[in-house]
Amino acid sequence: MGRVNIGVNMEFVRRDDKPFEWGVAKAAELGYEYVEPMVHWGRELLSEAGYFHSVSMLDDPLRIRRACEKERIKVSGLSAHCPLIKPEISVEYLKQAVRYAAEIGAPVVNSDEGPKPDWTTDAEDHVLMRYTLMEACRVAVPRKIRIGLEPHQQYSKTPAGLDRIYALVDSPAIGINFDTGNSYLAGRDPYAWLERVKDRLVHLHAKDISVEQSNTERGKVTGTPVGCACGDGVIDWQRVVSICKTCDRDIVFSVECGTIDQAARSIDHLRRFV
Repeated sequence: MGRVNIGVNMEFVRRDDKPFEWGVAKAAELGYEYVEPMVHWGRELLSEAGYFHSVSMLDDPLRIRRACEKERIKVSGLSAHCPLIKPEISVEYLKQAVRYAAEIGAPVVNSDEGPKPDWTTDAEDHVLMRYTLMEACRVAVPRKIRIGLEPHQQYSKTPAGLDRIYALVDSPAIGINFDTGNSYLAGRDPYAWLERVKDRLVHLHAKDISVEQSNTERGKVTGTPVGCACGDGVIDWQRVVSICKTCDRDIVFSVECGTIDQAARSIDHLRRFV
C-alpha cells in the first residue's frame, strides 16, 4: 500500500509577485513536504525581475535544488505543461524538462495534450502526440523519470480519451498525473476515474472546486488553472486519500490553489485524512 504525502504547486504564490525562492520558503513555513515548481523556456520579464515564481530552464537547475535543500523541502515533480499535439513546441521543451527534473531530483514531469491546432484531425493529433511522447520517453527512461499525463484538454477530458493518450507509447516512463478538479469540471465522476487509473498514478493534483464554480462551469469546461482551498469545495478528500492509499507506490498530493491563505487551509484539511 502506498503513502500519501502533501505538497503544493507553486501557483499558490502567483498573485504575490514574488520569486521562486520566496515561494519555496513560504511553502515550508506552511508545513508542506513537497513543492511542484513550474518551468518555462527562454526568458520571461516578470520572472527575471523576481516578480513571478516560474523558473527558466536556461537557469542552472541547481537553483531549484539549493532553494529546496535550504528549506528542507522536496520536489514532487515539475509542472512542464506543453501542447503535446504541437511537436514543434513540445518535443524539445519536454526533453529539456526531463533532463532538468533528473538533475534536481524530481521524479515526475507533468504535462497534457494542450489545445489542438484548428486544422488537424483527431487521427493526426494522436500521431503527433505519439511522436512527442516517444521522443520524450527516450530521454526519460534512462533517467527513471515519469511523464505524468493530466486530464486537462479536449481529448483527456474523458477516461477513455486519457487512456488513449496513455496507450500511444508503451513505455515505463508514461504515467498519470490525475487532477481531481479538472476531472470533476469535465462532468466526470472523479472517484471512479481515480480508481480506474490508480495503478498508473504517479502524481496527483489536489484541486478542489467551489460550489459556485461547479454550478457555473461543470460540464462546460475541461479544466481550470487552480481551484479553491481543499475542503472548501465539492471534492471528498477523505475518499480521494483512501483510494490513493491502495496504490502500489507513494503518491504526492500537489495542492493547486490560488492564494497563500488557500494553501494554508488546504494543508490543514488534508492532514485530517493523511
